[in-house]
Amino acid sequence: MNLQVLGWSQFFANSLGNQWQESYTVGRVALEHKNTYILYTEQGELSADVTGKLRYQATGRQDFPAVGDWVVISVRKGEKKATIQAILPRKSKFSRKTVGSKTEEQIIATNVDTVFLICGLDNDFNLRRIERYLILVWESGANPVIVLNKADLCEDVEERQNEVEGIAFGVPIIVLSAINNQGIEALFPYLKPGHTVALLGSSGVGKSTLTNQLIGKAVQAVQEVRKGDDRGRHTTTHRELILLPSGGVLIDTPGMREIQIWAGDDSLDETFSDIKTLAMQCRFQDCHHEHEPGCAVQQALENGSLDKQRFVSYQKLQKELNYLVRKQDQKASLAEKEKWKKITKSLRRMKK
Repeated sequence: MNLQVLGWSQFFANSLGNQWQESYTVGRVALEHKNTYILYTEQGELSADVTGKLRYQATGRQDFPAVGDWVVISVRKGEKKATIQAILPRKSKFSRKTVGSKTEEQIIATNVDTVFLICGLDNDFNLRRIERYLILVWESGANPVIVLNKADLCEDVEERQNEVEGIAFGVPIIVLSAINNQGIEALFPYLKPGHTVALLGSSGVGKSTLTNQLIGKAVQAVQEVRKGDDRGRHTTTHRELILLPSGGVLIDTPGMREIQIWAGDDSLDETFSDIKTLAMQCRFQDCHHEHEPGCAVQQALENGSLDKQRFVSYQKLQKELNYLVRKQDQKASLAEKEKWKKITKSLRRMKK
């Protein structure tokens, strides 16, 4: 396999330390299982596991290889197997908070150039969900492209497109019907050799159908959505890096029923740039946009230039991010205390 076609670039070459350049090689994580990985390398497809040192030094799931990662490996000749020695710095990283009460990062995919954010133009169409996805994409460092699928099921495509344009300023929007193979050619400029695209979206939006059309054959299972609410089942059950005939790289991901935010204020401001611009016009810098005099946001809500539902969505997401920051700070504080407890115990043993 050609590394450049897989996405290898000068960015990764520059991060490859001298200690790795003589006896080791590199590969890209295509599949991730519990304890093993499938890598694409110049030697072909290899099965791999991580070293004991890497496992011991990991502080959480984010320190293990993820789909899309470039890793330093030692190849076991004659076995089609390798050992992962290190993970190279990530150019981009798409993450969400793990589902449940734990405040932990779950990495969806790494080293992605463009994210196809796929939304269905059926009964499952939801502007608020698009906003949540956009925050995660901006946080990742990749560039979003909104793909409005199932145009064949929508009676007023232009109206829906205008609604999306009203919340996704400057983001490319592509309308298509994957099942009818209509409009897909608009995606081709993003599928060039060495370029990595990730498909993201809820269950039932047509990611697997689109993947099959882009590859030119049925490699992903496709299931019908439920009647009544147009919600789908999880067709894709794992993240996978797929090589396209065009030379591009595609990462398909399972549908997300629950989009847990893992991001910062900058990504929120990028997604809600209209509200950010209004807030800068408020009389007071610390305006909460409630009952303060001279509040530009409240004025925009009153005259209808700012949609109330969008502002409510902004407030909700802002509260989520603030809560996440507090939980992260608490976790970091507890980890620091635990570290110093271990150091103190170790020093006491040495004195005995």
